[in-house]
Amino acid sequence: MGRGLAIREDVATAAELRRLAKKEPRRRTAQRMLAIANALEGMSRAQAARAAGIERQSLRDAVVRFNVEGLGGLVDRPHGHRPEVLSEGEQAVLVNRVLRGPDPERGEPSSWTLPDLCRFIEARFGKTMCPQSMSRVVRRLGLSKQKARPVHPKRDARAAETFAKRGFATP
Repeated sequence: MGRGLAIREDVATAAELRRLAKKEPRRRTAQRMLAIANALEGMSRAQAARAAGIERQSLRDAVVRFNVEGLGGLVDRPHGHRPEVLSEGEQAVLVNRVLRGPDPERGEPSSWTLPDLCRFIEARFGKTMCPQSMSRVVRRLGLSKQKARPVHPKRDARAAETFAKRGFATP
């Protein structure tokens, strides 16, 4: 039977690892620390892993990372995320377009809706997005989903003011 991986001892002793594990807020990191401390105290790798509540393979992986990176190697790494559909430049164009507002005289809608923004992105950049994805992009960019009350382009301001004062418009 082969000998297990050597565990570096210049970073922390078993007692230090146990003390750090007590203070560690992340459960999985604390389990790795305890398993390595058990192995440093002379337990077999299988017993050390079992006592800490992890698998033997997980202990081996933790020892490899601990030997290379020290205590920082025992912390969970962030998982990858899907790349964003729109680049930063395209997002800036979208924000500018939303803040400038639509132009009904050029055939644009009277107010931006999520499907309208999806059509704009497809026409401008050739990328397709569903309204739910556009909603996430709009929220992430700090834009509000609220929109101003629509105003008819041929609205008579004087008649509206008269109506607001009296409740009805008289000629």
